[in-house]
Amino acid sequence: MAMTLRLDDHETEALRRRAEHEGRSMQEIARQAVRDYIERTSRRELLDQVLDEELPRYAEALERLGK
Repeated sequence: MAMTLRLDDHETEALRRRAEHEGRSMQEIARQAVRDYIERTSRRELLDQVLDEELPRYAEALERLGK
């Protein structure tokens, strides 16, 4: 699916410089940034979910260890 990404002048120029530096297209750089963001936030959400489910299970032991 195609989409339009609107960047301000500063963002466009920074992306252009980065793409030139890496010898890649601006599109490649932007798509990688999106993939990295999704991966990073997905891991964070999974960790939050596990902590929400498991911390209550060990709350008493953790409280005793903290004393």
